[in-house]
Amino acid sequence: MRAAVMRDQKLVVDDVPTPQPGPGEVLVKTLACGICGSDLHALKHAQKLVEISEQSGGVFNMDLKRDIVMGHEFCVEVLDHGPETSKTLKAGSRACSMPVLIRPAGVETVGYSNDNPGGYGELMRLTEGLLLEVPNGLDTEYAALTEPLAVGYHAVQMARLDKDDVPLVIGCGPVGLAVIAALRLKDVRPVVAADFSPRRRQLAEAMGADVVIDPHQHSPYASWQEAAVADPDTAPEQAPWAAGPPLRPAVLFECVGVPGVIDQMMSSAPHGARIVVVGVCMENDTIQPMFGINKELNLQFVLGYTREEFSQTLYNIADGKLPLEPLITGKVGVEGVAGAFEELASPERHAKILVEPWR
Repeated sequence: MRAAVMRDQKLVVDDVPTPQPGPGEVLVKTLACGICGSDLHALKHAQKLVEISEQSGGVFNMDLKRDIVMGHEFCVEVLDHGPETSKTLKAGSRACSMPVLIRPAGVETVGYSNDNPGGYGELMRLTEGLLLEVPNGLDTEYAALTEPLAVGYHAVQMARLDKDDVPLVIGCGPVGLAVIAALRLKDVRPVVAADFSPRRRQLAEAMGADVVIDPHQHSPYASWQEAAVADPDTAPEQAPWAAGPPLRPAVLFECVGVPGVIDQMMSSAPHGARIVVVGVCMENDTIQPMFGINKELNLQFVLGYTREEFSQTLYNIADGKLPLEPLITGKVGVEGVAGAFEELASPERHAKILVEPWR
């Protein structure tokens, strides 16, 4: 089969072996697969990703001397069933799935694996029990957004938001936009969002942000404070040394994933803020603990989603609860994947590019 292959930290197009479904698995055709920001980072920092995964007990156990077919945000068509399958979804059915294989020896990744090719190739094998049929009428391209939007949904769930909380989203790339969409679903308002890119600020507004900030012009934290002034009669008690008007609780979402951002957020966050780290930083970083100590900050790291959150996200999309039209800004075949990675480096040109391997 044809695929865009990560080889020697470069993307090349080549023929690779067709995956064969094992017990409880199905063979599927990739209809559409989104290019994830994590894939951009993985291509650049692959060795670091593997080393940290080994040290922390993660699942990204790749041999970088061998080929890797990435791609984990997909909508597929069922082609055939392996042994020991129930054939619940017939051939021709469209489906989405979490990008993992559940096997007797444990969980294996799809798309960050030498042996389990992802959606930048024409064909994949997936665990039958994880397949979710695409609801009738939902466009394939929107179904393919289930995985990245589930990341934002999970981050908001992990934030344990209360009705009085005021969120601030730092970074409005695909991860930040997914968080904004999930905040909109939860109806936690106002949502304050900040990004240096004019295009991303437009997308943040389209996805449901109430206050959108250009950090070149205004401090996101000062703008958040203006939006978060509380009613003095109902405001929570503030620390004796806290200056200024009483404020509603702050929940800050880090959606950038580059060194220095967490420390900058800790430096600027209001007292008692909860910082949820959603951006995937694959480099060493440094923070000053005294920022967190003096302000009694809560730092929460998140990854992925649960099976229930993934399923709920697909049905939220199918029910039209999310404004997805602005997100898809390009489509390529396997020959265009390398160029798409380069184009996604510019925030002004694209939000989400879909790979259609049979294109």
